[in-house]
Amino acid sequence: MRLGGHEMRLLVVEDNLRLATLIGKALNDYAFVVDSVASVRAASAALHVASYDLILLDLALPDADGEDILRSLRARSEATPVLVMTARADVVHRVRILNEGADDYLVKPFSLDELLARVHALMRRPPGITGNLHQAGNVVLDSLALSAKVGGQPADLPRREFAVLLALMKNQGRLLPKLKLVDAVYSFDSELTPNAIEAVVSRLRRRLEALGANVTITAMRGLGYILTPDQADATPP
Repeated sequence: MRLGGHEMRLLVVEDNLRLATLIGKALNDYAFVVDSVASVRAASAALHVASYDLILLDLALPDADGEDILRSLRARSEATPVLVMTARADVVHRVRILNEGADDYLVKPFSLDELLARVHALMRRPPGITGNLHQAGNVVLDSLALSAKVGGQPADLPRREFAVLLALMKNQGRLLPKLKLVDAVYSFDSELTPNAIEAVVSRLRRRLEALGANVTITAMRGLGYILTPDQADATPP
């Protein structure tokens, strides 16, 4: 399958050979490029040499817990979507996995039709969004921890600038109307000056430039704003 002009490449991390084969065949039938590995060590090696659009991750692996892969990805602020596959169905475990950065959670046994539906749903997300992590260029926001990184380094953003940037990143590449930004930043009873949002965006632009962020916030006069990564000089976070 192609998206944005390139083949969609998926990594299946599953030690049950029969299940991994069935998943791989189902994904291949939809023209996804699929790599399959059966351990945390092999998954780490694959992630070191290739870039993936989605990871399908079993948690019960022979050499370590699959959660180690998820934690490692999110610790590096990598926004690759992760669909967790596990036999554990308790709510506490599911909530913890999602809070650690998983994008979806599928309990075994599951139907291949449901798996494919969830894969396609994740593929339809705007680029750079996964769970509580939102990435554009070398900028990564964690909407759960309310933290920001630029070029892998922590960045201190005031609350309103963080809220504006988060709203823009959730809609990156698309026009976000000014009123939507107002809703994202201010409460109903806030007293706003006519140029309140413009002032916040202006400060945010200066701060991002000083931090070396490779994203651009473009104003569409009378309409709103668009955030886009600067592809020409984008570097990994």
